[in-house]
Amino acid sequence: MSYVAGTRALLVTAAMMLAANSLHAQAALPLENLPPPPQNVGFDQNIGKTLPLEATFKDETGKAVRLGDYFGKKPVVLNFAYFTCPMLCGLSMQGLSSSLKGMNLDAGRDFEVLTVSFEPKDTPDMARAKKETAIQRYARPGAAAGWHFLTGDASSIAALTSAAGFRYEWDAAAKQYAHPAGIVVATTEGKLARYLFGIEYSPRDLRLSLVEASQNKLGSVVDQLLLLCYHYDPKAGRYGAFAIDSMRGAGALTLLALGALVIVLARPAKKTKNDADSSARRGA
Repeated sequence: MSYVAGTRALLVTAAMMLAANSLHAQAALPLENLPPPPQNVGFDQNIGKTLPLEATFKDETGKAVRLGDYFGKKPVVLNFAYFTCPMLCGLSMQGLSSSLKGMNLDAGRDFEVLTVSFEPKDTPDMARAKKETAIQRYARPGAAAGWHFLTGDASSIAALTSAAGFRYEWDAAAKQYAHPAGIVVATTEGKLARYLFGIEYSPRDLRLSLVEASQNKLGSVVDQLLLLCYHYDPKAGRYGAFAIDSMRGAGALTLLALGALVIVLARPAKKTKNDADSSARRGA
């Protein structure tokens, strides 16, 4: 066996071993030990429903505001979070910033963004810190005047989340919320026009949603791949639904890449003219 052929054989063997290990790792994920998703957690698409514009909140400066203060002239991107969230909220905020940066529309000039905490214990000081991080990441002139972080009491939060179809649940054992990920685009009149799910959104889809909402047009209900906020539980030693899905997705990509590598390496090498000449000389 030539050096090249031997090397190819070793690489094929190594790739097959890596693929087997990847399959084993995915099979070992303790899905059977995971609790079922909370039945009360989800994101209902209440297209056409009007938000409670009279509900009162506090902005990141501590000023009392009405929800309706942010409507009337521009469409609004609404997302929910809580400011001590250990996992999904931070990823969702990063994804939203990235999606907003991908558009040729500007927060403050063309639309408003409302990030509303659904945790009554969150404070304006916490909201201000989150806003500073988001504005730095978004990095658009005038964004501070167009992206608002609100906190409120339980009744105002319940009125807004109920109207938007945002359903969440406190997990007492984990001491954190289980909640969905997504954003809602509302019209200038405060009617729910479009839902986008996940932690990052196509700038094209988001821009189109804002343009339609600026004309008070309503979208339609879309199929949703609901992403719920779960956690890694160090006491139980297992990941929750979000982490499991992420690892499985990464594992699937790894298997595809390794499969392609095996196919390429397993192909017989084409003989070059030099190889043919060398073989002829050895035969002679």
